[in-house]
Amino acid sequence: MDPLGTAAQVREPALPAAVGAELQRIEGRLLQFACTEARQHLAELGEAAAARVLRTVGESRQVRTLSGFIKYLVKQERMKGNARGIPTAQSAACISGTSREEEFVSTPLYNNEHQMDVQSPNSKIASGLPNHAMLVSQISNQLTPFHLHGNGGSVRQIARLVPDLARLTVESPCGQVSSVLQNQNCIEVDSPAQAIASLVSNQLAVQIDSPTQAMAPVMPNDVTVIDSPIQLMISTPRRFSTPSPVRDLSRQIENMAGPSGSPPSPSWALPQNPTTTCHATANALRDSASPQMLALEELEFKKIFMIFAYLTCDKIEKVLSVDYIRSLKFLPMVQFESQIWRTFGHKHISASDRAKNLDSDPGMTKVYHCIVELRGDTVVKLFKGPYIENTRTHLQKVVGDDNVLVVKFMGKPSDTKTDFSTYCEHYHKVAHDGILLGLRRYRFFVYKDGGKEGKMTEEKKKKYSSPVRCYFVRTESGWNMDEPYILSGRTVGQARELFMHICTTPTLAKYMARFALILSKTITLDADLSAVHVRLIDDEPCLDEHGNVVHRDGERLIHTDGTGLVSEDLALNCPTSIFKGKFLKSQGITTCDERETMMRPNSLKRHRSLTAEHPLLMQFRLFYNGSAVKGTVLVDRRLSPGTILIRPSMLKIETNPELSGVQSVNSSEIVFARNAKKSLSGVQFVNSFEIVSTSNRPRRTLTSRFLIALLCYGGVPEEYFLELLQNAIEGAENACYDYEDALRIAFSYADMEDSMSARMILSGIPLEESYLQFRLAFMARQEREGIKQGKIPIDECYYLMGTTDPTGTLGPNEVCVILENGQLSGDVLVYKHPGLHFGDIHVLKATYIRDLEKKYVGYSKYAILFPTSGPRSLADEMANSDFDGDMYWVSKNPKLLEHFKPSEPWVRTITPKRTKQKRPQDFNESKLERLLFHEFLKTRFTPSYALGTAAGSWLACMDRLLTDSLDESERKIIEEKMVKLVDLYYFALDAPKTGDKVNIASGLIVKRYPHFMGRSSSYHSSSILGQIYDKAEDVKSLRSDNVQPTGMLSFLVSSLFSVCL
Repeated sequence: MDPLGTAAQVREPALPAAVGAELQRIEGRLLQFACTEARQHLAELGEAAAARVLRTVGESRQVRTLSGFIKYLVKQERMKGNARGIPTAQSAACISGTSREEEFVSTPLYNNEHQMDVQSPNSKIASGLPNHAMLVSQISNQLTPFHLHGNGGSVRQIARLVPDLARLTVESPCGQVSSVLQNQNCIEVDSPAQAIASLVSNQLAVQIDSPTQAMAPVMPNDVTVIDSPIQLMISTPRRFSTPSPVRDLSRQIENMAGPSGSPPSPSWALPQNPTTTCHATANALRDSASPQMLALEELEFKKIFMIFAYLTCDKIEKVLSVDYIRSLKFLPMVQFESQIWRTFGHKHISASDRAKNLDSDPGMTKVYHCIVELRGDTVVKLFKGPYIENTRTHLQKVVGDDNVLVVKFMGKPSDTKTDFSTYCEHYHKVAHDGILLGLRRYRFFVYKDGGKEGKMTEEKKKKYSSPVRCYFVRTESGWNMDEPYILSGRTVGQARELFMHICTTPTLAKYMARFALILSKTITLDADLSAVHVRLIDDEPCLDEHGNVVHRDGERLIHTDGTGLVSEDLALNCPTSIFKGKFLKSQGITTCDERETMMRPNSLKRHRSLTAEHPLLMQFRLFYNGSAVKGTVLVDRRLSPGTILIRPSMLKIETNPELSGVQSVNSSEIVFARNAKKSLSGVQFVNSFEIVSTSNRPRRTLTSRFLIALLCYGGVPEEYFLELLQNAIEGAENACYDYEDALRIAFSYADMEDSMSARMILSGIPLEESYLQFRLAFMARQEREGIKQGKIPIDECYYLMGTTDPTGTLGPNEVCVILENGQLSGDVLVYKHPGLHFGDIHVLKATYIRDLEKKYVGYSKYAILFPTSGPRSLADEMANSDFDGDMYWVSKNPKLLEHFKPSEPWVRTITPKRTKQKRPQDFNESKLERLLFHEFLKTRFTPSYALGTAAGSWLACMDRLLTDSLDESERKIIEEKMVKLVDLYYFALDAPKTGDKVNIASGLIVKRYPHFMGRSSSYHSSSILGQIYDKAEDVKSLRSDNVQPTGMLSFLVSSLFSVCL
């Protein structure tokens, strides 16, 4: 093996400074990184053509895979260059004489940017500049790096690359390069306007002297910018006037040296001389490290992690030598994995556990796992991954993917009795000592349960596995490569305060429930929050017929629980069609040619111009000056630009007054600082607007067992659901043979495989092709499994995100439903999953609101607006819901409306027993950390099964109501029992936040369950739910069930799919 030769192959190619800076800016905006191959293509293409490629990327509002998109555009650019006879950078290097003008940038990167002049007597460009020239800038200490992104701030005023090279000059004697340039590698640039040093090599430094605002790119390879007298200013946005009591949460942003007064990436956030709080000489981890541990520092972290994952429990000192570790440095990931697998990996792990997707896009999220289990009296830690995902949490964005460890604490198999105290004894020590990975130490940080779906299935799995996820973060490291780091020198408590002032939480039970907001998978809004006004307005109270505020259990009832407003300009920065932190695939084939949209961003732009430019409603998490906000915001055209209005019901964590006025940065700045190896040790909290989901076009709507049971109880005939069932079964059976059914099921599962099957069908590939048959058969099996659980497609029904009417004109039983063609009129059924009460399905009147689009929300679509009048919120009547992102089932199906008869709405009949809660402030930090981890262990190993028990017993009781011929008294007894189960079910949903204990009385728990629930003690049900299960179960296997992908096409499609991921 030739290490030098290998190193030459994998070393990142040098890009022209202007191209490199623009690429860095795009990487920061998209939070993706271009791979070495994509950079090599840009370097080979030449500066002018590469700039055109990056301009196209920069103008695209959505880029799924940055590296793949660059490669595609480079290929197109080469084809155009070949047609015009323009050589690439490689071929141009063979041409003698001066550089061709075509090799420079011929078009601006942005439309609204200023030109730049570099004065020279002879108006020629100094070529052949040394690679190690130094950039000495006289810009202000509050500079804005070229690669930062924002909307509305000074970031948008980046100097463009000038096509007119006659105006770009260097101040030097006529026709010569100055001796200072040749000997001291320095250029002096004098620009009368906003300027940026471009067209210079890597590590080139230019002295800029501008009488106005100036910017300089954060150059690669540790180029610094110093000594500028210029002060950048941001104008204060206009204030919003509202008749409601308003409290401004924004701090003044002018004349401050701190966070809000600085443009993106101010000088204090990106210091010129990074400091490390964990220096190698003072680091105990490094002092006791073996030579092998120290040698690992030369490898990228992904390789280090895979080495420990493949070693499992073996000591690295016993298996690997220093020379062997260093020989792995320059190996590409695929060859590296193969090498360590052959050398030692095959001895410790199975082939199925080998790392996959090694050549995936560098911008994809890497998730690192650790399994902690008991083997006798020994605690064993096994590392798994990294796994590739296309979503990212706020936690990962701030600290970096490789600094987050997803830890799964395993229980012993169910046939092995293990006391909870045994788990506490061993696993508390893990939390106390942390988890060591080489010279890194990870400590317990946050945990999150699996939600209601996880809780309801948890009872079957018991203790051996669990939906509860625990996250450790790196707090210390003995490797110099890990510094600077935003958490260095901080305790775990101080690290949490970086995200929100969690110390202000009123109860210990809410501590982790609130802090887990950082684990939501989100997309960051492209906006500079230092220029945004965040204001607190009051919630709309519920009023009785006399105008008095209605109270329940000492608290007033409100209509606007969880929802606020946002100005239209901020909404325009939000991408459309986001669901749980990722972009949705388009289902329609008539609105846009998906192939053209994916490969041609301008086509996507044309398509977007025919639809709404912004979502109507956004579900979000806002981390702002130490506070944490959760909920939805509705677009309101009446608001002043740059305004967000939130309500007390949305404010989950308040700012600690003792910590106000300290330094903060936007989350995007953290990414740039981490990539540039800049220290952020002085930052006290991170501001960010994180989008979870948007109001999207409804996809295919499915029923559920709960919904079918309630509709049948309300009078909808069973025959209607059996008809829907038959259509669904036929559609699944014909998916492999009928074009229409195949396309329908392919679009239904588009997100599962990046629309690959749908694109194959639309491309004209015959349905008989083996790989396509294999994929369609797999989807058909998934469809039938869903049908068995009551998930049946139903027409003229929609799932819509809910909020409140901004006009205040809707009556108590009226709603406004906005769909593709505008507002609906007439009766509709509205339901919120997982409602169990007989009255959770409401019959409401869809009402047209005059001038709603023109004056209030714009022309975006897909939402349901509820009234702000009446003694009680309609959302509260339906499964104790709110408007923080809940999806509501809305139906205008004539068959359902014809037969359904509503029941009285849910009213709480049981008052929960409140448990006295302690506050986090009552404990010191070490005691608090132990209590928090103990709460995690209780959640993990002694979970409450109240939720699943209540739901299961309720469904068994409902099955009897729908099946048996009961007399009136017996029917009334069952219904009363069901109402109590509903209350307990709703209490159990909120128990993690309230800290209350929910116990199901033995008299409410059924002894036998219907067979479709899959319990051991069961009876065969003849209800509609039992019939659905039996018919779906009895369907004979599809002829293509055993089809396996064969042939060259399946190989090509699989390869393309992996590239897309």
